[in-house]
Amino acid sequence: MTTTWRSTVFGLLGVSILCGVALADGGGGGGGGGDEGRAKAQDPAMVAAVQAIDAKQYARAVPMLEEVVKRQPRNADAHNWLAYAIRKNGDPAKSIPVYQKALSLDPKHLGAHEYIGEAYLALDDLPKAKEHLARLSRLCLFGCEQYTDLKKAVEAYEKSAGKLKPAATRN
Repeated sequence: MTTTWRSTVFGLLGVSILCGVALADGGGGGGGGGDEGRAKAQDPAMVAAVQAIDAKQYARAVPMLEEVVKRQPRNADAHNWLAYAIRKNGDPAKSIPVYQKALSLDPKHLGAHEYIGEAYLALDDLPKAKEHLARLSRLCLFGCEQYTDLKKAVEAYEKSAGKLKPAATRN
């Protein structure tokens, strides 16, 4: 009885630790609503760009983030924010390679997977959006906001036969 109880407790503890590691490692990293991106955004230019994004001033944020990316080419969050600003400024096609760069730097970047999926939906590429939904499903063992949001967007797209797409810009 004691051995079974200990096994259960240690098993649950292990799962809890793994979940924490998976969520911490995956990083949301910006693009419209994650505090985790703000916590990582210590560069004053990135902070200003995120503030511009929060104010829906996407065109203003793009050049600021391009400068951050030049200075910090290995910063997946900066690439994700830049792609987000480009997409929300009305150019989802141009955002795709920038999201891909973020994901090449951090393949577990939850925010980049969500937002590239939304960009693919805006471009009527449902299979690619579903690829990123499947990746989020694997990364988010017990679900996460990014998976839920992209799943809702995919379902709305499918239900409307492709007429309902994530907005290029926020209202």
